[in-house]
Amino acid sequence: MNENERLLCEGAELMNIDLSEFQVQQLIKFHALIIKWNKVYNLSAIRDPLESIKKHFLDSLSILSFIKPGLLLDVGSGAGLPGIIIAIMMPKTSVFVIDSVGKKCRFMQTVKTELSLINVTVVNSRVESFRHHESFPQITSRAFSDVASTIEKVKHLITDDGRYLMMKGDNIDEETIQKMKAKVHILKVPFVSDNRSLLEIQL
Repeated sequence: MNENERLLCEGAELMNIDLSEFQVQQLIKFHALIIKWNKVYNLSAIRDPLESIKKHFLDSLSILSFIKPGLLLDVGSGAGLPGIIIAIMMPKTSVFVIDSVGKKCRFMQTVKTELSLINVTVVNSRVESFRHHESFPQITSRAFSDVASTIEKVKHLITDDGRYLMMKGDNIDEETIQKMKAKVHILKVPFVSDNRSLLEIQL
């Protein structure tokens, strides 16, 4: 087991997440693709492989307990975080990852192909322009936009009783969320000192 795998497994264990050997290998392959593509395509500002495990992979895994089986839309997925992580961990969840940047979508399509992720659909579009025949009961986002702007852009895509799950740091607009049925969950991400939280908004 190399250092990346050890850190991933130890972090997951600290969050009470059981990783199968297959899931570990899938996550490590995904991580290797990010590191490889990042040299040319600038997918992420984080270059160090171990920091990438902490701040991308463990960070994405930290919301796993809030995700339900079924249909999910991940908005502004970038390199596929947290959408592709969720797809690897929850194969019965149909995950749509959407981004307006072509190179990021090409990367996610490569990951889908190389990891044989049949539960992933990659969409290259601005989210406000995207239409789908079926509404989404859960929509995730990570470092996408502020709360009000995100909801405005995706409200046409969510079911009447759907949930927004927005990953945030300290940048939660208290005034905005007081007007909504919102819960703030404090996330403990192993080996990450920055504050992390999940804003859960129920319609």
